[in-house]
Amino acid sequence: MNAEHHSPQGDFAAESGLVWISAGEPSGDMHAGLLARALLAEAPGLKLTGMGGPVLAEAGCEVRHGMELVSLVGLGGILKGLPGILSLLRRIKADLKRLRPRAVVLLDCPEFHFRVAKIAHGLGIPVYYYISPQIWAWRSGRVKFLKKHVRKMLCILPFEQDFYKERGMEADYVGHPLMDQLPLSELDAMAPEAGSVGVLPGSRLREIRGLLPLFGQAVRRIRAERPVERVRLVRAPGVDEALLRSLWPADLPCEIVAPDQRYQAMRKSRVLLAASGTVTLEAALIGTPALLSYKLSAFEFKLTNWLVNVEFAGLPNLILNREVFPELIQERAEPEGLARAAVELMDGPRRDAVLADLAALRGMVGEPGAPRRAADIILRDLTRKTMETPHA
Repeated sequence: MNAEHHSPQGDFAAESGLVWISAGEPSGDMHAGLLARALLAEAPGLKLTGMGGPVLAEAGCEVRHGMELVSLVGLGGILKGLPGILSLLRRIKADLKRLRPRAVVLLDCPEFHFRVAKIAHGLGIPVYYYISPQIWAWRSGRVKFLKKHVRKMLCILPFEQDFYKERGMEADYVGHPLMDQLPLSELDAMAPEAGSVGVLPGSRLREIRGLLPLFGQAVRRIRAERPVERVRLVRAPGVDEALLRSLWPADLPCEIVAPDQRYQAMRKSRVLLAASGTVTLEAALIGTPALLSYKLSAFEFKLTNWLVNVEFAGLPNLILNREVFPELIQERAEPEGLARAAVELMDGPRRDAVLADLAALRGMVGEPGAPRRAADIILRDLTRKTMETPHA
């Protein structure tokens, strides 16, 4: 990732080639759009097609297949949509056979994209995987499949490259695309408000219902120990504000923050109570101390512990290899413990230590430009492959 940026060499960058890009859910669509813009900036004659959503389409890619079926969440949704998903895979296979793109680029969404990778590999089309599936966390045996069917992994977390290389895969670390999304200069200029708490209960109905009442009780306990003048409850895209109001204590004032203002709300907060997920890495890069939490059924938790082979749940903790953000999971996800951890992060030595760790983490994640670096690697590798084996 430290290599100096340069334009791809050879004929491929200038010719009219076709690349298939595939995203299966909203965050993948966002990253795919950034990658598409970077590819077209590097190789203006390139044609892009594939599967995704509105962001990818706006970036200049012909979206042949919408991602709605693939973005189904939950076993019930997957089973209900299975006939449609199988039909979609058949249509994608027919498109790949007919169009013969120079490359297929997949973004996360492993349950669907592993099947696309197998199809493309069988047709002799090189596959690049951007936004690595988290197989380093669970079911790591799937790396054997990736080693066979994927030409190169493009990693966005610093430890992923070593994981793949140790298992014999071609892998490059390009940095995290969040560095291109977060308006860090604007956010760094904002000062956290002393009496402000941010609440991020997630985006899925089940996690919101499980965590938001707990977070409300925790904030009540925080107020008993510290002056809390403002509570910002961040609404995820697609979540009904009325649902959040119904799960929040009626006598506890809070401000509902729209999704497009979430980064500013996170920065202004002294501490965040957050559902485990990408939002914890956003908080870390923004520089706001947070605690993370989630609860599962007893069976799900036991199964998860059996499958998962990493020490921490939070991405900041995984990157730094220690528990910087307190993880209050399962039985530890109770109001008293949540409040105690939050108060420790609001003032004093614990806060100072966490802020120092977050500054270090930002340097580890890399500079902005991950989509450009990913595009550069893909185009240079395709140029090299074209020179080795001329395209018919």
